[in-house]
Amino acid sequence: MDSLTQLTFGAACAEKILGKEVGRKAMAWGAIIGTLPDLDVFLPMGSPVNDFVYHRGFSHSIFVLALLSPILAWLITVIHPTTKKYYLKWLVLTFVILQGSVLLDLMTIYGTQILWPFDKTPLALPVFFIIDPFFTLPILIGCIAALVVKRTNLIGHRINSIGLVMSSAYLIWAIVAFQIVDHRVKEKLQSQGIAYSQVVSSPGPFNTLLWRVIGIQDDQYFESYYSLLDGDAPLYVDFYPRNLELSAGIEEHPPVTKLEHFTRGYFAFSQIDDDIAMTDLRMGSEPNYVFSFKVAEVQDSTIVPTEDVQLETPRDFSRLGWIWDRIWTPLPQK
Repeated sequence: MDSLTQLTFGAACAEKILGKEVGRKAMAWGAIIGTLPDLDVFLPMGSPVNDFVYHRGFSHSIFVLALLSPILAWLITVIHPTTKKYYLKWLVLTFVILQGSVLLDLMTIYGTQILWPFDKTPLALPVFFIIDPFFTLPILIGCIAALVVKRTNLIGHRINSIGLVMSSAYLIWAIVAFQIVDHRVKEKLQSQGIAYSQVVSSPGPFNTLLWRVIGIQDDQYFESYYSLLDGDAPLYVDFYPRNLELSAGIEEHPPVTKLEHFTRGYFAFSQIDDDIAMTDLRMGSEPNYVFSFKVAEVQDSTIVPTEDVQLETPRDFSRLGWIWDRIWTPLPQK
């Protein structure tokens, strides 16, 4: 999830676990630890595609982080020697925050290699959009309360606990909503005679009521939106070509094979002038996708592999109004 959520999640958990004993320094360390796994984004991996597919790799492994937890806890007690008697609580704090942070990342569509190095498959349980204020705001308010209220007064600590409970309840709701949407979408696709080899639903921006559906069937993909308020309304499905013929001759090109594995099959090719681009269909919406890479170019009518380059993709914020309307009304078109 986004950096603010990870930071506040870490701070809120730290306040809950050790705030009474060591004060605000617990929150400061919780914020640092919550942000730690995502710092891999600053590690150069050699190419834009490598930066993309190796993010949330070893730094998000539950095994690596489990080994890191006692080391971090020890380092904190070295920096704050007066808290050595709380080492076990520091250990619980680091373990809970590190594991919780990567599990939050698991709950977005991007994919997280939590089983690295035993399994490098990017796993995802997409129940959250990358930014979800309904999850973040309760813990943010709790953190602010714990920071501004005097430590001799437990009101701030209690508000922080309430924020964690509210966010946890919302997380449970998001998981339930995911299961409901997955069942209903597949039911509607079947009743409408729409074939697919794979399909996935993920929340639309900033909510868990409207879900984007992306499906793959041979050389085409489809996009649809389903609102939990749609009732018996049919899915309005738009179909697009995957242009797999543009991959002829570059099937074993490393950027192509890496993207194919990382996207778990949710990809398409396109030709922009003489450039051949490969796009991750899971993030963004038609026609504005977040991650698209040049992987080849056309030279004398032949497709030739090239070094990968991430393409700039436009952001269409005007669609936010459409998303709000679509939550309440099963509109037939965008």
